[in-house]
Amino acid sequence: MDETPVESLQRLVAGSHVSQAISVAATLGLADLLADGPRASDELAAATDTHAPSLYRLLRALAAVGVFREEDDRRFSLTPMGDLLRSDAPGSVRGWAAFLGRPYIRESWSALEHSVRTGENAFEHVHGTDVWSYRADHPEESAIFDYAMQSITGGVNKALVTAYDFGRFGTVVDVGGGNGALLAGVLSAYPELRGVVFDQEHVVANAEPVLAAAGVADRCEIVGGSFFEEVPPGGDAYVMKSIIHDWDDERSIEILQVCRRAMSESAMLLLIERIVEAPNEGWRTKFMDLNMLVNPGGRERTLGEWETLLQRAGYNLVEVTPTQAGVAVISGAPA
Repeated sequence: MDETPVESLQRLVAGSHVSQAISVAATLGLADLLADGPRASDELAAATDTHAPSLYRLLRALAAVGVFREEDDRRFSLTPMGDLLRSDAPGSVRGWAAFLGRPYIRESWSALEHSVRTGENAFEHVHGTDVWSYRADHPEESAIFDYAMQSITGGVNKALVTAYDFGRFGTVVDVGGGNGALLAGVLSAYPELRGVVFDQEHVVANAEPVLAAAGVADRCEIVGGSFFEEVPPGGDAYVMKSIIHDWDDERSIEILQVCRRAMSESAMLLLIERIVEAPNEGWRTKFMDLNMLVNPGGRERTLGEWETLLQRAGYNLVEVTPTQAGVAVISGAPA
């Protein structure tokens, strides 16, 4: 039976409750515990050191929205959605789900109205600092964020190397490359390719195990620093995945110009980003845009806005390659 408009709206209004419940399930690793088949809620409570009656209430609520399935005798199993909360599932959403439920992220979202009224960044309004400084001062939150980015990247890598030919390059520099998950996927797909993963010192400190696990550490250099100051020279392609959307136009141009100074005239800039869709379409991108407003202070952009930004930073837009992962490879060449 189809929902009525009021039922649909009520479901959307309760979305933050559903999101928080999923985040708790992801943090507790419930999907991993159910990977081998149904288990009783009391058994799951013992395995997660949680209050058994309360965990049952969480599980049955998530079963009602299709994340889990409640069987007889308070036993629960995975659905196709719940399977994606497994840490080892292809395209796992566990890291992202756990990250979105962190208190400091929820608190900044609670100030969305402030951002809408003033245009100011909600995170700084609530926490008194920017999101990057906050995570640098809270390494436990930085680790959760890095895992979230690795989780998202795992779902993007296959679509990216399927859609875009990195074989035309010799060396790829991943600017803002985090713990190397993206570059590990690209290098794994192209055995002749070499890479450099570049990010803040405390971030790339976690890259070596990721690259080693992918079997590409011998073809990848790890460099720490700030992309507002300089990036490693000598690359044939400079990749930035979901970096520029974190920043407003002026700061984005600074980053792009720093990259430009490191690039040869034949090098390519590859921005892996979402492109804002037509009116009434693309809810993921448009809500991600609100997340950029609330947390890092950046924005998602239309194709026209991307082209203008590249021109202002000294590039020409060359091509746009869509992928099945909802992001596109926006290619730019030095003007």
